[in-house]
Amino acid sequence: MLEVALRHAWPGFALDVAFTAPEGVTALFGASGCGKSTVLAAVAGLLRPLAGRVALDGAVLLDTARGVVLPPERRRCGVVFQDARLFPHLSVAANLRYGLKRAPRDATGPGFEEVVELLGIAPLLGRRPLGLSGGERQRVALGRALLARPKLLLMDEPLAALDAPRRAEVLPFLARLRDVARLPILYVTHALEEVDALADTLVLLEAGQVIAAGPVEALAARADLPALARRRDAGALVPCTVLAQDPARGLTRLGFAGGELVAPLRPGLSPGGRLRVRIRARDLAVATEPPRGISMHNILPCTLLGIDPAGEVPEGVEVFLRLAVGATPLLARVTRDTVDRLALRPGMPLWALVKSVAFDHAAGSA
Repeated sequence: MLEVALRHAWPGFALDVAFTAPEGVTALFGASGCGKSTVLAAVAGLLRPLAGRVALDGAVLLDTARGVVLPPERRRCGVVFQDARLFPHLSVAANLRYGLKRAPRDATGPGFEEVVELLGIAPLLGRRPLGLSGGERQRVALGRALLARPKLLLMDEPLAALDAPRRAEVLPFLARLRDVARLPILYVTHALEEVDALADTLVLLEAGQVIAAGPVEALAARADLPALARRRDAGALVPCTVLAQDPARGLTRLGFAGGELVAPLRPGLSPGGRLRVRIRARDLAVATEPPRGISMHNILPCTLLGIDPAGEVPEGVEVFLRLAVGATPLLARVTRDTVDRLALRPGMPLWALVKSVAFDHAAGSA
């Protein structure tokens, strides 16, 4: 487990954060300028904060109160930046082996062939970085970092410089890396789709402060976190299990803690496979009685837990309905007129309506 407590300041900006990052991916999420990359740099040893403590599995990397400041090369951190920072004069294979040379002699971890297979870069080994696509370069950078046998992986917006197709290419490899590495991974991003696909834990930053931290599914459906709730893609992140594929109808059936969902067919998924789907608040409607004769596949009995402001301008025009579908929380974004017209009140039984195609672009492997 990674433990982080840091204080730092520049003119006009102060950083004061504290959080823990267990095994798996901990995403540092927030708008540009909120302090995400500063935290990563301080953990890596590339920035010395005014005050702070960083410990990894009980080993202290930084403790300004005691005068402990390990240099970057002794912190056993593998770092991947926005730009791959590969050696342009070396082949892909030589870049990867440079990572191996940096690994301590007694360190354990995946071998060269295993990393090459994991990241699908065998066809690239004889090529040089300038001849690679952006997505290929990032996969090689990930391999080099992993071969250094780190105890902690730090990723500073590794997909930010890639276009959408290249991001979609690299994301599955990042998910495989997370599952194989079994390391704490600190992942800086401002892209919610990367959080959905990769993160186990979310640390939400705003103006240099941690405003919330915890399991990503628990934070996603909170209406009281403006950094998430005010986004147009705000909504619940729902862990699901693949129940069945129906190629004849072009549908996939998903089970979750509260019932079943029907989504467009996802080739390649097998029954028992797991994924997460984002149900956006603006894609969810409610009814006060079971609807009939409508096109929506997903009609979920639920309970209205509460009604919260959506924080829009003009104030009060839209609200969030906090819903419970069994043990699963959902959010619906509706107008205040809907609340008045349907006489909605906490405790009411309702039916949540979700179009199956609303999941088309919102799922990430888990």
